[in-house]
Amino acid sequence: MNRENNGLSPPGAVTPANDVNASPVKDSGLVLASSSPRRRQLLGYLGLEFEVMPSDFEEVVDESLTPAEVVVDLAIAKAQEIAARIVASTRGASVVLGADTVVVLDGRVIGKPASRQQAAEMLTQLSGRCHEVYTGVALVELPGGRVTSAHQVSKVYMRTIAPGEIRAYVETGEPMDKAGAYALQGIGSVFVEKIEGCFTNIIGLPIPLVVQLLRGCGFEILGWPL
Repeated sequence: MNRENNGLSPPGAVTPANDVNASPVKDSGLVLASSSPRRRQLLGYLGLEFEVMPSDFEEVVDESLTPAEVVVDLAIAKAQEIAARIVASTRGASVVLGADTVVVLDGRVIGKPASRQQAAEMLTQLSGRCHEVYTGVALVELPGGRVTSAHQVSKVYMRTIAPGEIRAYVETGEPMDKAGAYALQGIGSVFVEKIEGCFTNIIGLPIPLVVQLLRGCGFEILGWPL
């Protein structure tokens, strides 16, 4: 749930001039399996050099799973898809980071809208209600394929949104690639009264959790581990 970063790559990101969705093969160690500009920006704040290799994995929600299981399974699948590509390319050691975010209302998973009409319907459902945002994070270490995963949950309280506001917001185009059809760090913030939990989780990448997982793989962040 984010706007573009004015075309600028965040600190640490490696991006070729002719492709904003992927970065060249380079043994920096950390690989982000996502084309999301918001995830790239958030990860870049940690000061780590990383590559961007967007996953082509089709996001299909298994309704028999809990929201936590859904986001963790999808995050693992995205990371493993990129890990398989890396293995096939005979690259050196890498750690692939995958993530997936969904909005949950009354126990029902709400993904990204497929149309402007669906975006308006989603916002109407969220209006005046509290919903949850789940993000799953997975690391796949290569060689070996060891998987580490976890998830984070935050709550978002929305004020009542007038139908005219919903129509005007949908016309901006911002809701169209966002889980729940809004961007907390964008224009959609005008609808949010308060949040509980991790802010960056709602944007798409729970940074405190990511730091914990990366340190477990040996990455030094803010001088720890030494």
